[in-house]
Amino acid sequence: MSLTGTAPLRAQYSLVGQLRTRTELRDGYGNLTPKNSSAAAFTSQRTRLTFGYKWERITFNVAVQDIRVWGQDASTINNADGNKLFLHEAWADISLINSADSTLTFKPIQNLSLKIGRQELVYDDVRLLGNLDWLQQGRRFDAALLKAQHNGWALDLGIGFNQNTDAFGTTGTYYTPGNGPTSALSTTNVTLPVPAGFLPTTGKGGAPILATAVSTNGQNQQFKSFQMAYLMRKFNRTKFSALLFKDDFQQYRVDSIGSAATGYVYGRRYDQPGVNSRLTYGVMLVGQPGNTDLSTTNLQWQAFGYAQIGRDRDGLRIRNAYHYGANVTLSRGLLSVNPGYEVLSGNKAGARANETNRFDPLYGTPHRHWGYMDYFYVGTGAPAGGLRDAFVKLKYTRKRLVTGLDVHYFALAATTFGKLPDNLVTTKLSAKLGVEYDFMATYSLNKSTAVELGYALMKGTNTLEFTKQNTINQKDKVGTWAYLMINIRPDFLAVNR
Repeated sequence: MSLTGTAPLRAQYSLVGQLRTRTELRDGYGNLTPKNSSAAAFTSQRTRLTFGYKWERITFNVAVQDIRVWGQDASTINNADGNKLFLHEAWADISLINSADSTLTFKPIQNLSLKIGRQELVYDDVRLLGNLDWLQQGRRFDAALLKAQHNGWALDLGIGFNQNTDAFGTTGTYYTPGNGPTSALSTTNVTLPVPAGFLPTTGKGGAPILATAVSTNGQNQQFKSFQMAYLMRKFNRTKFSALLFKDDFQQYRVDSIGSAATGYVYGRRYDQPGVNSRLTYGVMLVGQPGNTDLSTTNLQWQAFGYAQIGRDRDGLRIRNAYHYGANVTLSRGLLSVNPGYEVLSGNKAGARANETNRFDPLYGTPHRHWGYMDYFYVGTGAPAGGLRDAFVKLKYTRKRLVTGLDVHYFALAATTFGKLPDNLVTTKLSAKLGVEYDFMATYSLNKSTAVELGYALMKGTNTLEFTKQNTINQKDKVGTWAYLMINIRPDFLAVNR
């Protein structure tokens, strides 16, 4: 792109960008490969932004460039990675068919475009696919998205294929989840370097190196590839959407590094052919009653249902995994009330070996749906027994001030048993996990600046402690959290428009 403008002293400036992706299949490129080795496939991307400034006797030019392989970074980095400069988005949207463009004669449908590069995937209420905007790092994907619109229908088809490197000598397409440690303590307390393709899970004394070795939501980007289809249409006051999302996980084998002299670190080596594929599918409906008097009251309802089949990242067969729910929002004047209920399935007592009933909410934004304190489906994991969430959300909206109070009642979705420390007998746990209260207030100082204040409280139970940390009566059952956030978003080019 190119932007030009004129300052009071006739300064000249330009802003030029470039995005170039290249997909390659390498099997002998630059050097001969070993016998019987597999070909290497990956997509690399160049993103370049060049800024130029010229005024009287000075010319100033800055070019910022980012070169990376799709999937080289995690879709969302965790706290262990620290604060770092990285590229959040870099994409181009190319119009292929446009019914409003008189220069195009081939118009089988109204609109068709290709969006390619590093981008956010934001669909519906970001329940399953979202940009995780609350997290400072956010979430983005390296992907290609074909988008079509015709007669009120919208269809998005997306693909992504991840690799760790495009280095010479790399064979095969084995993919190791990102964010793994570069070193680990062995069983004899010796620091050992972690080789490429190996992810440690236990070290000294069998202690876990990574408490959540690989996770699909809020932790490491662990899928090797994905394919998706999203269909949407509005019918009068009702919006219909359907999602089909398949993600593939590199298979691994249990292995160790080290020796008798140094001790061992146990983990997973991601060098097995084939993938474990999981398919998530379902529909969502959002609408308003046709006979509602909208002059004083606004009533909106939402209902959804999703299921998962296939195999999870560990190769477990997924059976009877589901997520469903419904809620209504009643708005009158400045106040809105939003009660609802939803369920995410979990492992049942007596489940078959090598199977799982847990529903994984993919790559959505759990903070928005299952409590501000992020007890569920984020960095600290969620109970294996799934989740039931009965909630009511209140919001009061003025011109500059928005306040809200959310109350959640959390419980296990499946019967769960546990063995208490002072009891040798396995007993049935209470389903109740806890009650959470979330308060939020946002004040807009001006068009560019907002201040947000929040406070949250979780009143947990022994079931919450046991299912998340495997202890009883060892943790404080009341958790609190508060935050102050200042959000400044100036539009630097607005004065030139």
